[in-house]
Amino acid sequence: MNSQKPLPGHVCCDDHGEGPSVYDLPIPKSLRDEWHRLASRRHFLGRMGKTLGWAGLAVLMGNRLLDGVADASESAQFGPASLRLPNFPPAAKRCIYLFMSGAPPQMDMWDYKPGLSALYDKDLPDSVRGNQALTGMTAGQARFPIAPSHWGFAKHGESGRWVGDLLPWTGKMVDDLTLVHSMQTDAINHEPAILLMNTGNMVPGKPSLGAWLSYGLGSMNENLPTFVVLNSALIPHSNQQPISPKLWSSGFLSNEHSGVAFRSEGAPVLYLDNPQGMNSGTRRELVNSVNAINQLTYEDLGDPETHARIREYEMAFRMQTSVPELVDMRDEPASTWTLYGEEAKKAGTFAHNCLLARRMAERGVRFTQIYQRGWDVHGDCVGMLPKLCAATDRGTYALFTDLKLRGMLDDTLFVC
Repeated sequence: MNSQKPLPGHVCCDDHGEGPSVYDLPIPKSLRDEWHRLASRRHFLGRMGKTLGWAGLAVLMGNRLLDGVADASESAQFGPASLRLPNFPPAAKRCIYLFMSGAPPQMDMWDYKPGLSALYDKDLPDSVRGNQALTGMTAGQARFPIAPSHWGFAKHGESGRWVGDLLPWTGKMVDDLTLVHSMQTDAINHEPAILLMNTGNMVPGKPSLGAWLSYGLGSMNENLPTFVVLNSALIPHSNQQPISPKLWSSGFLSNEHSGVAFRSEGAPVLYLDNPQGMNSGTRRELVNSVNAINQLTYEDLGDPETHARIREYEMAFRMQTSVPELVDMRDEPASTWTLYGEEAKKAGTFAHNCLLARRMAERGVRFTQIYQRGWDVHGDCVGMLPKLCAATDRGTYALFTDLKLRGMLDDTLFVC
């Protein structure tokens, strides 16, 4: 190994960090400008990946891929591009996804198994568990006894569907639901499981369902985000298992397709209100100035995410007006509170968020996702499960019925 150090004072030597760097070399300005215009390694690899994807798609689709090229316009960079709809009429215009984080026990709510009563306290047969890995929570158990549900079941609707007694409201709409009993997963722990349910992959970094719908179907409004996340307040004494923004992330898609999370307490979105001493006109001038700087950055570096940032600034400015109008429910008639219940008047509750989801659907929000945490009831199933069902059952029924009465269920995908 050559241990000889570069000669100090050489034009290409920085004297071990104490002298001029290579950026201080006497390089002509024209060459510096050329370097500045060239894409960085990150930009090059990112664009190359998209180029290869489009090349593969072109091979698969042939000339059909070119049919809509003439519709593209450079003038659509800041708004219309994100509002363009697909070239076919989608059956569903929007989706409302009620996500019970923590895994509600299906054997107590939907999966009626009366035969379990005869097997009480008997060991689970190896033929049932097979080679499934044990979780850290159960690895130390000496045996795996069988137990039936603590609650009863009853038939509901014309279909005679069995529904747990903890869901009396949901039982009323069971004829309109499609129940999937065949789902399975390799995930045995909560974190990879909820990632799989939200992004289709147990590994973080993939776009969420709402991000894909935003990317594929575009926006139906200019004043609210395409993808909104509502985090409901925790039920007292329930499991506080956390959730994180990677569940509503845009992954490798543009950041503009990420979900915008509304808070369950205080201001729905932070920093929307103007600070003291700033009015709407001043704020508009500030946004214009920031956007002008961002446009210069785009012209300098050519990063498309800069345009996404400009659109986000514009959306945030419009949300200063649209969000207060959205959450102001004084215009709701008495029949609304009869349907949703008094709990819906408390901001942050699941019922309140269900009503908020309906108002968002009316205003063109493409994808609304409501989270209710606390369903990891291993430690106190008998004590906590009735409280969680009571907090969510009526709101779920009310939202579903409200959409149906307004004729919106025909073009809304309702997932619960």
